[in-house]
Amino acid sequence: MLRGLYDWTLRLAEHRHALPALALVSFAESSFFPIPPDVLMIPMIIARPSRAFLIAFVSLAASVAGALLGYYIGWGLFESVGRPVLEFYGKTEAAAEFNRRFAEWGAWAVLIAGVTPFPFKVITIMSGWTGLSLSVFVVSSIIARGLRFFIVAGLLWKFGPPIRDFIEKRLGLMFALFVLLLAGGFYAVKYL
Repeated sequence: MLRGLYDWTLRLAEHRHALPALALVSFAESSFFPIPPDVLMIPMIIARPSRAFLIAFVSLAASVAGALLGYYIGWGLFESVGRPVLEFYGKTEAAAEFNRRFAEWGAWAVLIAGVTPFPFKVITIMSGWTGLSLSVFVVSSIIARGLRFFIVAGLLWKFGPPIRDFIEKRLGLMFALFVLLLAGGFYAVKYL
């Protein structure tokens, strides 16, 4: 099923309505869709590098709008919609523990999930469910998704197709390492 969705998303990148399709995928990915917008962004930017930052902006704006839908699902529709989405991603077991810790680390969770391969929709739903401040949620989402999409766009704009394999295979790992280093730095400053 995921492979079929992935292939369908790649075909959208070649369509004349690719930018609206990218907006739709970016919106949906932040609240329920399993395929990340990078799958569309990468071929679109390689095909038209001059539009790299417009493509990143569309992904950012639609992703944050979709994140607000995810937040609403968690806030107002958790039992009917949010729980089934979390069950699909295998995250319901950790929900109670997550709820307890989220109040303290909510903004960091949004930032980390927004730039790593962790399913962002899980964090958007949990943000609404736990009552994370909406303004903190929105600012964290803009920063995280902006970093993710504009770094990808910048790398593709600068280096073109040779960076595509690197991005598709290793960017999630690089973002995860960046987040670990960042968190380690804050930990060191606070406790050492």
